[in-house]
Amino acid sequence: MRRAAGIVILLAAFLGLSAGATADAIAGRHSDNTQALQAGVLAELNATRHEHGLAPLRSSPSLAAAAQQHSVEMATNGYFSHNSANGTSFDHRISRYYAIGRYRYWSVGENLLWSSPDVDPVTALRMWMNSPEHRANILAARWRQIGISAVHVEAAPGMYGGAPVTVITTDFGVRH
Repeated sequence: MRRAAGIVILLAAFLGLSAGATADAIAGRHSDNTQALQAGVLAELNATRHEHGLAPLRSSPSLAAAAQQHSVEMATNGYFSHNSANGTSFDHRISRYYAIGRYRYWSVGENLLWSSPDVDPVTALRMWMNSPEHRANILAARWRQIGISAVHVEAAPGMYGGAPVTVITTDFGVRH
């Protein structure tokens, strides 16, 4: 039975590993399925934005690194939150990867999703678009860049109860 759950927002991988897997082990393995899921989510996001007359999002390696770190941490430590395991807020976490630097304006947002056992890009977008807060983030004209990370763990600990889980983090950003 497929159970989809846990979509959360704050505006502003298929990697078959055990619950005891380390973040380094998860981050070090990148399957074709993970890449396809991430590419599919970006394509669906941009198709949705196009339907609403919005500019497409460009992939950002910096935002992708922030998203990857967070997806791995949540799947490895068995929690689901915009905050890091140590309580750091999502914007502070992302700023370690996607700094304001020489830019005058900086803004980030984040959509999260978890599903057991897995999820496809169309279903992920449908879930987010059915949530007013997620929808607002997806359709925010200000976003220019995005980082996407999908992680799958076969026996995720903590709140996932040892079940297989796929966690997706999308980090939106703009700097100018």
